[in-house]
Amino acid sequence: MRSLAKTTIAAAALLLFSFAAFKQIFNSRPETAAASQGYTSSSDGDDDDCAFRAIFNFGDSNSDTGGYSAAFNRLPPPNGRTFFHRPSGRSSDGRLIIDFIAERLKMPYLSAYLDSFMPNFRRGANFAECGATIQPLDGQMFQSGNILAMESHLPSPDDFTKALYTIDSGQNDLSAAVSSMTVGKAKASISNIINHFSSNIEELYKLGARTFWIHNTGPLGCLPYYFVDYPPNPGALDAVGCIQSHNELAQAFNSQLKDRIILLRSQLRDAVLTYVDIYTAKYTLIKTACTHGFVDPLGFCCKYHDGDPRGCWKMRRVNGTEINPSSCSDPSKYISWDSVHNTEAANKWISDHILNGSLNDPQVPISQACRKNIH
Repeated sequence: MRSLAKTTIAAAALLLFSFAAFKQIFNSRPETAAASQGYTSSSDGDDDDCAFRAIFNFGDSNSDTGGYSAAFNRLPPPNGRTFFHRPSGRSSDGRLIIDFIAERLKMPYLSAYLDSFMPNFRRGANFAECGATIQPLDGQMFQSGNILAMESHLPSPDDFTKALYTIDSGQNDLSAAVSSMTVGKAKASISNIINHFSSNIEELYKLGARTFWIHNTGPLGCLPYYFVDYPPNPGALDAVGCIQSHNELAQAFNSQLKDRIILLRSQLRDAVLTYVDIYTAKYTLIKTACTHGFVDPLGFCCKYHDGDPRGCWKMRRVNGTEINPSSCSDPSKYISWDSVHNTEAANKWISDHILNGSLNDPQVPISQACRKNIH
């Protein structure tokens, strides 16, 4: 997610491109795994973890590890300052939730598909792009190009079926809706977004995907971004200080998303789909921020101090000189990094509360997300 005021056609096309690119990666192998059945674990023991061969991630800037940065504009410092000590293509001071997922599964961090500098996709790939949406805009679409020359960097055919497919999107669709229509009309548009989401899952399933880890969308009304230009009327805020109508929109989306996942379980017989309640994790953190050592739960760390403070994702030119945004002294004290995306500290807290399965449907840890008998 980069601009909440306007979701660009290019960004929406990137999500379509992601599925097209994945399809070509899959079909470029000498044999495909589309006919393979899903797997559960190495045995039927209750304590067995899944032996995931790879991770394929689809999403927006909340899980983009360098796709947008490679295709368009490199993120400037101080992005990446905490963990990577340099900009890493992530909209944060450090690791994202997808990075903590990789760590938990003892997998390498995912390479962005669009990053052509020494990519390695043997353990998966990240198709997330900043600004990506679930539903396409104006039918625009990038061509995926020829990737046959990259075959030595791709997973083996069986790995596609025995991979984990993580999906984290929807926030940009809702952001575009609230910026262009009434809340009532935005809620009415959710069913169309969910239909596109379902079609994408079904397409991945046809290509061999079997294990899905699906994040719902977070509390939209708690993003500091919305408080900069148009501070809401106090009567529009909930008990935590977030914009209530925006959060109700996110909750409506999540309700329909969960219902569709339940339906997909009955339709895609070999699939295992886990619904991950990111909303509750994020809202709980904001609500109890002080208890966990965070300050000003609706403030943010990286900003410009003149004019519009937002914009940690780009440099500005002042009197002919390029100026980078600046960071607060201790990002670990903030939940929001740049008014839209989380700090590494917040991402770790959220990850700890979803990867153990306590907020999921069903309540299964990510290490056992392939196990159909649990679902």
